[in-house]
Order: sequence, then structure tokens, then C-alpha cells
Amino acid sequence: MVFRWDWLRPVLTAPVVPTLGPVHPQALSVDLFEATLLVAADRSFLPYDKDRRWGAEKQEAVLVDDVVHHPDHTLIPTLLTRGGRTVKVFAYGQRGDVLDQAAELAGKLAAVHGAATARVVRPLGPETPHPRGVRIQLQDFTARHYSPSVGPVRRLEDWPLPVRRTFTTFAQTMAADGFAFLDRQMRAKGCGPVLVAVLEDRVVGAIGPMEICPDPTGMAQLMPQYFAVDPDARGHGLGRHLWRAAMHWGQTHGATYQLLQTEVGGASDHLCRNEGLTMLGFLHARTV
Repeated sequence: MVFRWDWLRPVLTAPVVPTLGPVHPQALSVDLFEATLLVAADRSFLPYDKDRRWGAEKQEAVLVDDVVHHPDHTLIPTLLTRGGRTVKVFAYGQRGDVLDQAAELAGKLAAVHGAATARVVRPLGPETPHPRGVRIQLQDFTARHYSPSVGPVRRLEDWPLPVRRTFTTFAQTMAADGFAFLDRQMRAKGCGPVLVAVLEDRVVGAIGPMEICPDPTGMAQLMPQYFAVDPDARGHGLGRHLWRAAMHWGQTHGATYQLLQTEVGGASDHLCRNEGLTMLGFLHARTV
């Protein structure tokens, strides 16, 4: 399977690559799409894949034989094995029936691969009216300076032991935001530092892990983090303190940029919009 860039590029309204997610606009290329096909068979990681931090085998791979590639639309199906099988079909194109075609393909492939869930994922441009789903935003560390946090935010390991021990309780409370998973990873194999906010000697907010990796072009990217504040501790500006502490960490450790995905209308979305990030588009997914 070989992609034609003159077919694919016009329908890429947002810089999203199946199995990799959002990428920097300067990294978007036909080579990047074709690289995801090359590693599909053995489920290996590409060097710049953000998921390689969490395991030895890639858990989502392109279903290469079922890719639909035409001059005005492209459908790229993937199979995700984590947490039960899910088929996703990434739908690129503006023609009116592209979502119907994607839904039909997703349903067929879910039956073939024994997947419990079938989804259509559609990247949309930043000009999309009344967007839903996930907003893709770019933080450019060359555009502004971030000062150190003035709030109660430090690396987890810099707090006294009794405070550090409260992180697991916080992680369990915020399991839906990924922190129970992160807590297990930290215990099992370690990872980059996690910045935490503390009130009354207990962890009530966190962002991390803080890690930088080169992207497909060699630029230093601050990798995505888990980010949450305990609902009982909200209203104290801790989210903004955590955010700015993370941005200061990334900037001072040499990151060029970060890509963020925020639920449209959510607290993190409002924070990032107020911080002046560049909007790159949206990801809208629906189950079929």
C-alpha cells in the first residue's frame, strides 16, 4: 500500500495520523502515514510514538489490507486491542457520504475481527462551526516565556514522604483521568517527573509525566501528560498553577512545542484557550 500525497494532502483538514494521533503541522507528510503501515504487522513502535513509554508492543495498528484510498477521500481503519477490541476508521474527505462509508467499513471490520466496538473518527479543521469532541492545540515554547510556578506545586519527589504517600489516594480518586494507570506505571518502571499541587498536606492535583522526545523531524516535543485537579480542591487556581509549572518545566528542559488534546468545553479546554494556544483542529469520534 502506497499513499499518494496529491490525494491525501488536500483532505487533511487537521494534522492527525492514525495510531499516532495529532502531530506538528511541520511533521505531517506522506512518509509518516506510510510508516504506520510498515510497523502494523509486528505491532512495533515508531521511534517518535508517544505510546512507546507504556509498553513493549503497540496496541493499535492499521489494518493495511482494508485501507480505502481515492482521489477525494481516504479511509484508514485501525484495530485497538487494549481494553477489549475496538475498530476505528479514520475518515478523511469532504464528500457527503464519507461518514456513511466509514461507518459501513467500521461495522464490517468489527465483525471480522471480533471487536466489541466500532467507531468512526473524523479530523476536522479549526474553522469547524459548533465543534464537538476533542480540540487539538499547539503550545509553541518559542513564542513566550513561562516563569516558575508561584503556587503550591513541586515535583512529587520533592514533597515530604507523608505527602508523597497521598498520591495513590489522589490517583484512585482521579482514575477516570488516567492517574490510577499512571500510579501503576510509576511503581512498576518509573517515568518522568510528575508535578503535584498540595493542600493541607495531601496531593489534590497533578500533571505528568514530564518527558521530552524528538518528533519525526527531530524537534523536541514535550509529550502529552495526564492532568487533573480533585473536584473538592477546585476553585483555588491550582489547575493554572500546575499548567504553568508544566510549561516552565518543558521550556527550561529544551522542548520546542507541545500538542494538547482537550475536550471541547471542558475545564482544560477553557484553560488552554485562555492561555493563547494555537488551535489546529478537532477530532470527532462516534460509535457506530
